Amino acid sequence: MNDTTLWAELLAYGTGIGLSPIHIAVLILLLLGPRPLWRGSWFVTGWIVTTLLTAILLLTVGHVLLLDMSHGSHHRTGLDLLAGGALVALGGRELLRSFADGSEPPAWTTGIDRFVAMPLPLLLLLGAVGEVISPDDLVLFAKSAGVVLAAQLPTWQEVVGLVAFTMGASLFLLTPLLAVIIGRDKVLPLLEKGKQVLFARSGLVVGGVSLGLGVYLGWQGISGLHLI
Repeated sequence: MNDTTLWAELLAYGTGIGLSPIHIAVLILLLLGPRPLWRGSWFVTGWIVTTLLTAILLLTVGHVLLLDMSHGSHHRTGLDLLAGGALVALGGRELLRSFADGSEPPAWTTGIDRFVAMPLPLLLLLGAVGEVISPDDLVLFAKSAGVVLAAQLPTWQEVVGLVAFTMGASLFLLTPLLAVIIGRDKVLPLLEKGKQVLFARSGLVVGGVSLGLGVYLGWQGISGLHLI
């Protein structure tokens, strides 16, 4: 695997994880509410720490178990097929639900205000749990660790790769937070508009990205079968 492919895959998998409508919506509401910078900064920090620690844990497990994640290996092919099938199923479900519901907001939006009103420590804990127990996020975390293992990088380059992956997975949260830090009054109308668009179109975006990643991973798995 060349460097371009490695970085492209890490960016793609990070983007898939970062497209979490619930986490993005929570952050937007935090930035629109009281003490926006304090609560929003802690929420984004919690996301970054959770993302980095999860990626490090999975990479460490791969090293300890001496998993062969090269293209065509049993471990890599099995993971590709499993991840591809899961993401295609998720993407198809989200797209069908979006078309069926039309402009009606997703069910999760009804309780989002109560979630945001929780004490900050509990909010951070639930946010971290919600990130790591999501099946689609787990397969993307596993794939990210897998491509780093397959590249057989020295330790310092693995660290750089995981940090870059974490930053890529955090862009959708870092962007609104930084915008508020730079100029909150000018950004508030955009946040309100973003919340409305997110509630109305999140299923289409998540479904499309999941379906695209699932097809790619499925193709990787099928091509790997021919090499076994």
